[in-house]
Amino acid sequence: MASRSARNRTLLALAGLVLLGGGLLVLFAGLDLYRRHHLVPPAGWPLTTPDDVLLGSADRVRWSGQGWWWWAAVIAALTLVAALALWWLLSQLGRRRPGPLPVGGTPPQEGVELRDRALSDAIAAEAGALPGVEHAAVRITGRPAHPRTHVGLTLTPEGEPGATLGALCEGPLSTARRSTGRPDMPTEVRLQVARHTPHRVE
Repeated sequence: MASRSARNRTLLALAGLVLLGGGLLVLFAGLDLYRRHHLVPPAGWPLTTPDDVLLGSADRVRWSGQGWWWWAAVIAALTLVAALALWWLLSQLGRRRPGPLPVGGTPPQEGVELRDRALSDAIAAEAGALPGVEHAAVRITGRPAHPRTHVGLTLTPEGEPGATLGALCEGPLSTARRSTGRPDMPTEVRLQVARHTPHRVE
């Protein structure tokens, strides 16, 4: 989670720097600040006067002699950028986590919070110790006021789904709901059975 947040911040910072640099270039050229303040831009510097364009007709012709190619390239580039931005946005919404959750009880513990990752790890550890469970994975999503628990259990070949589900509800999930003071916290449980490991007979 920490590495993902750091990666997101890095990408946002880079995107912000690119947009800031492009905006300053357009601003300096549009207001003709180089001439007004007697500034000499570096050789080959783009957009130095209000009449400059970022990519002129001569540059476009150099890449392709077909007139339609330029518009197709622009549309394709914009479509790609929009698709990547939409993918990133949807991935962030799909990975939304509630963050710290207040600790419940009677009376509620004011000012005491429980991190969602700590709660999911505690549920997974308790669920993984249930009879017939080979592996347990838990994640908590949703908003802080409406968290949702997603539990994935891998049962041993001898495990009984009905009994395991009942033990999960009465044990780890019941403890988590008491801890957060949310008796109606929605929970989704997915069960799968581990495959038999073939034995070699000699």
